Amino acid sequence: MKGKLILEDGSVFYGNMLQECSAVGEVVFNTGMTGYQEILTDPSYCGQIVTLTFPLIGNYGVAELFEQARQPFVRGFVISELCTEPSNWQAEGTLADYLKARNIPCIYGVDTRAITRRIRSQGTMKGIIVPEGASNADIAELFATPPQLKVVQEVTTKEVYRMANDGPHVVVMDFGVKQNILNSLHKIGCNLTVVPAHTTAEEIMSMDPDGVFLSNGPGDPKDVPEAIEAVKELLGKKPVFGICLGHQLLALALGADTYKLKFGHRGSNQPVKNLATGRIHISSQNHGYAVDENSLDGKNLIITHRAVNDGTVEGMRHKDIPLFSVQYHPEAAPGPDDNTYLFDEFWTLLTKGE
Repeated sequence: MKGKLILEDGSVFYGNMLQECSAVGEVVFNTGMTGYQEILTDPSYCGQIVTLTFPLIGNYGVAELFEQARQPFVRGFVISELCTEPSNWQAEGTLADYLKARNIPCIYGVDTRAITRRIRSQGTMKGIIVPEGASNADIAELFATPPQLKVVQEVTTKEVYRMANDGPHVVVMDFGVKQNILNSLHKIGCNLTVVPAHTTAEEIMSMDPDGVFLSNGPGDPKDVPEAIEAVKELLGKKPVFGICLGHQLLALALGADTYKLKFGHRGSNQPVKNLATGRIHISSQNHGYAVDENSLDGKNLIITHRAVNDGTVEGMRHKDIPLFSVQYHPEAAPGPDDNTYLFDEFWTLLTKGE
């Protein structure tokens, strides 16, 4: 079936639809060469139509091992060339069958580089995936769909659960946490209690944690004021480590500000400079918002990491309170182990004084 991706600015890109189902969401692009299943199941993409810039997608199939959440949360998938005959000893099926089974709208055979250039020049914008013959009324109705603001509430865990271990007790505030983040914390020895995003500071402290972890997640950090308030109340009481959305929420809780990037950072090849060592680390990133560097003045914070490509704040640490955060995903390890030291630093904070 022929279909098309229509952007809010009127741009139209034609291709083939995997199945007859439409999509509406913010259109973004990811520059990673691999990891399409991790992208599909990363809750940080909730509400978005994801365009993959790498041309061949699906060549190593799909497997349960790569799942990062209980289900995919993307609104749509845009691919240049869809491989239908994967080759990989771990493969349990094809990407096409995976998308069909989960009713994820997908358009392929599209010029994804042209879409990416458009987004880079115009910025991220709303878009829709529809059959080529969709009526003007149907198109107008999809574009009239209001933006989804409660994305964190959609992706967070519905109930508290544990990943037991013998080490320090860490409460994970789940704003859309990836499974590999939990696995990484558990691997170093942390005893994890994962709680919903709306959990209050009082409820967290009643669990007697040794530390608090603020996870990644989708959307604008200012859309979850209750989480900002909870983090604010936790400051100085327990060591805190935040990544991605957790990094932004931590900044807001400290009185700093965030802003929306023109087209965001999404990919597994993003260079970040560690300002303490001068080393450049290759990182995995997925975010459309960033911490406003000017707003950090007077907050007793040190910028620890900076994006090489655009100079944005990628990490910070408080001078007095035991807390730090990074904007990227240290667990994804595209380096492959450039950033795992951050989990060790958190462990040091958790066990300090023992």
